Amino acid sequence: MSYLVPTEFVTKMVDAGESKVYMSTKDTLIRAFMAGAILALAAAFAITVTMKTGSPLVGAMLFPVGFIMLYLMGFDLLTGVFVLVPLALIDKRPGVTVKQVLRNWGLVFVGNFAGALLVAFMISFILTYGYQIEPGEVGKKIATIGESRTLGYQEHGIWGWMTVFIRGMLCNWMVSMGVVGAMISTTVSGKAIAMWMPIMLFFFMGFEHSIVNMFLFPFSMIMGGGFTVWDYLLWNELPVALGNLVGGLAFTGLTLYATHVKTGAKRKLN
Repeated sequence: MSYLVPTEFVTKMVDAGESKVYMSTKDTLIRAFMAGAILALAAAFAITVTMKTGSPLVGAMLFPVGFIMLYLMGFDLLTGVFVLVPLALIDKRPGVTVKQVLRNWGLVFVGNFAGALLVAFMISFILTYGYQIEPGEVGKKIATIGESRTLGYQEHGIWGWMTVFIRGMLCNWMVSMGVVGAMISTTVSGKAIAMWMPIMLFFFMGFEHSIVNMFLFPFSMIMGGGFTVWDYLLWNELPVALGNLVGGLAFTGLTLYATHVKTGAKRKLN
């Protein structure tokens, strides 16, 4: 079959989470680095497409190519391990501890950020010929995104912080559905289609993704964005990462686990 039923793919989710816990530090960092870099390139690509076509929908439709590439290569995003790794702990897999979960999250965060930061420098360099000329429309657009998504939230105080937090929740609800969707199918085309739909939705709706922002905001600062590192961390990266954790785990990981792993086996056929 090219399709797995929920009880089968949810078990795969727990297995995947367990395998990531026991992955070596080297492999975890390499896979996270590549994931951050590829997603950053996809974000730059989608923004470029949007600017050149004048259609945000076209940019959103093409952005998922980055997510699909990194998933098929077995690379790891923080948003994905936020959902999968805790399931191994909740399922009481042998030897999985809170410390190991936090270790995995920390390593993936570092790797994702390093990959996204490298691409931010590379894209900013080529758009300015080594910072010798103005960056052009694409560079200026990305720079304004950084300001609007930090100072724009700051203007509204606690309600701005809660707004970006909820946008982070909604984002990883969709992103984690893409991760799970890829596990449903056993074919490359099926995986791509299942991942494409929720990723396109989150990007077009302007939800907040912590790894995409690891590219957007350093790039914006390199291009002269009028905000500080503290503004970025307090008014975007922190609430977005927390929102990504809560949204992905609560709306996707725990709900699927609760209904298909914990209760699925109790069902009896007459």
